[in-house]
Amino acid sequence: MKITITLSSYLAKLYTFNLIFLLFGLLSVTYLFDTVELIRRASKHDDIPISIVLQMGLLKLPEVGQTLFPFAVLFSAMYTFWQLTRRYELIVVRASGFSVWQFLLPMAVISVLFGALQMTVINPIGAVFISKFEDMEHVYLKRQKNQIAVFDEGLWLRQPVLIDTSPEEIPEENEEDVQQNTSPEEENTNVHSPNLVEGYVIVHAQKVVQPEWVLKNVTVFYFKHNNEFLQRVDAKSATLGKENWFLKEVTIHKSGAPKQFDPRYVLPTTLTVNDIQESFSSPESMSFWKLPDYIRTLEQTGFDATRLKIYYQNLLSQPLMFCAMILLAAAVSMRPPRTKGTFIMIASGVFVGFIVFFLSSFLQAMGSSQQIPVLLAAWSPALISFLLGLSVMMNLEDG
Repeated sequence: MKITITLSSYLAKLYTFNLIFLLFGLLSVTYLFDTVELIRRASKHDDIPISIVLQMGLLKLPEVGQTLFPFAVLFSAMYTFWQLTRRYELIVVRASGFSVWQFLLPMAVISVLFGALQMTVINPIGAVFISKFEDMEHVYLKRQKNQIAVFDEGLWLRQPVLIDTSPEEIPEENEEDVQQNTSPEEENTNVHSPNLVEGYVIVHAQKVVQPEWVLKNVTVFYFKHNNEFLQRVDAKSATLGKENWFLKEVTIHKSGAPKQFDPRYVLPTTLTVNDIQESFSSPESMSFWKLPDYIRTLEQTGFDATRLKIYYQNLLSQPLMFCAMILLAAAVSMRPPRTKGTFIMIASGVFVGFIVFFLSSFLQAMGSSQQIPVLLAAWSPALISFLLGLSVMMNLEDG
């Protein structure tokens, strides 16, 4: 017997309502806890109004919400099946000759569509929100002035610096010698003259060599704090040391002055390797549609894009994961109302949901460390969940 449009519409509407209701409930609780945590962090500073904290909590909500989506799909499906069983509607449908696959189909379709919506619409919108949240977090909570970005043209970073308007030549030494044989006071004496002005520099590198963290074909633009351009410095390479960039084969271009050539040049910095790595756009702040181009740009620049690849493939697997949640929910919830142990089976379903979550996090961590392939790390949780739910339902339905 084919399932009717009326029955399919009823099941789809019931499940969609439960999904939206539960999702809003989870998001409300999440927003409450996130806001409390942000208030705690903001309490360390006296100049952050409560309106900024509430706004940051809203901006962070889409990121956490996307993590909760599989749980919302699972729990709402379990609740839907519990409703159908309690009101004996499920028994009537089965007695009418419908198989389990026929009345699971509408909810499975809704979950797949929701996964596609999350991947193509919700994720790009959430990426805009979380990007704004990260900018506000750097300004209000972390008080960071360094800005780093990667584009097709290479790596760009901006950092505040005290600019020496009459730079002196640095002796030809290895970076190791400078770090080991020069005290901080001597370094400052060598790097700076008394004629200092506050400003910032914009550093551009066409390529980055890892794990040595050597920038290739470097250009440094010096600006005063009022955006007045001072000079440009070109270098063949730059190495990040302790509190300094060490530039090699440097050419200095000054306005109204001839070119000056320095074999060595030191640019003070507060950046570390971890700062640069963490400052790249997090996967959550990248739109699904922009991820492929950004991954290609990172690889061309010389950075490891494994984490972004796993995130992108994980987004592609979301429709399958949500469909698997429907099967797992049905496997633990579709029981006659008088069958004993229903609560234990539902609790088992909740436990399975958390196991899937931790399995997904564990495999993604292994993939990010390149211990397993990207596709295996991203698709394994969805495939395992889907095959597990499918096998249990086939055993229950067909024996």
